[in-house]
Amino acid sequence: MVNPLEVPPYFLQPLISSITAGTVTCAQAFGSEIYVGCSNGELLRYALHPDTDPTKLDSYALLSQQSHSSGKQIDELILVPCIARALILCDRQLHIYTLPSLDLIPNTKPVRNIEALAVDHNHLQRPAATSLTTRATSTSTNFSTERGKNNAVDLCVIKRSTIAMYSLSEEKLTYAREIPFRPGAIRAQRSGRHLCIATADIYSVVDLATAQMFELLPVTQVEVTPGTIKPHIIVISPSEFLLLSWTGGSTLGLFVTGEGDPVRGTLEWPAYPVSVCLDFPYLATLLPNGTIEVHSVETQTIVQVIPAPDFGEGGRPGLISCLAGYAAPSSECRDKMRKVKVGLVRSGNVAPKMDDDKVHEGQNEKMEEVENEKDADLPSVSI
Repeated sequence: MVNPLEVPPYFLQPLISSITAGTVTCAQAFGSEIYVGCSNGELLRYALHPDTDPTKLDSYALLSQQSHSSGKQIDELILVPCIARALILCDRQLHIYTLPSLDLIPNTKPVRNIEALAVDHNHLQRPAATSLTTRATSTSTNFSTERGKNNAVDLCVIKRSTIAMYSLSEEKLTYAREIPFRPGAIRAQRSGRHLCIATADIYSVVDLATAQMFELLPVTQVEVTPGTIKPHIIVISPSEFLLLSWTGGSTLGLFVTGEGDPVRGTLEWPAYPVSVCLDFPYLATLLPNGTIEVHSVETQTIVQVIPAPDFGEGGRPGLISCLAGYAAPSSECRDKMRKVKVGLVRSGNVAPKMDDDKVHEGQNEKMEEVENEKDADLPSVSI
């Protein structure tokens, strides 16, 4: 368990100053690259580049830009580092791209008529493919260098009246089977054999092994204008979900197992959150007024509140979880590069002689201090 006193406070840091290709609708990051989907079908790829001026921070720059063939809005972008693939949901169709280049996989037909998409959360947390870890570690020493597992990744495609199960490898997308389901799915999250699905009215869980389904919790406990309350499902652990329910005066967050049993305590917010992201053991929540509340999952208490930043007129902020983490420019290394006095041993012993071992020991300590302050990886939450 992480000691909260050992974790520095969260803070906001701009990574990309402006995006002119269109309105941002989704984004993800991994290693030293950020991938952005836009309302006009544009797919943007940014990479962290070092600045030639040592006094300036590194910055993200546009590496490539391409248009989705439909020209429609990019609705969702899911990175699957363990097989070096990106899943793009656009116009209710699933397309598969390569990572990091975002090239469309040839000879693969898109899956159509999709209401919601859920990749097994456990598989998304597998170590990245070797080709990606090499790129990631080129800018940060904190990313895992373990060889990625190339096992297939399981995912569920929720259509109007069925749940279709697929297996995705580097070579192909393979259909497995279908389970009947009622219409109206809006959001879904999968963790192992359990699939949690939300309609506009209620959360339900499906046991994919037995094809059994049961209802868990209403999305809203009072009447509201349709579409104003969107369900939130967060995978907390391999057998645990967090569900949010609007009571009319506040929002309750309930932790439940894949079998539907309540666990832990209850979270509460004064309004219905816009975004909810997990960076275990912390949960970051963006409220409608722009304020970000950070709760402890283990104690259910607020550990930090970030005041609403100024996003300018028409700004629509949102929080996004990046499971594999990503690199961010840091000034800490530069700040530690300062002049220090070092004793020298000269012939003639004009000055008192300093022990050679102590000189080297002092130099080594300074070098270790600088190495420990290299560009840090941000927590897996971005804004």
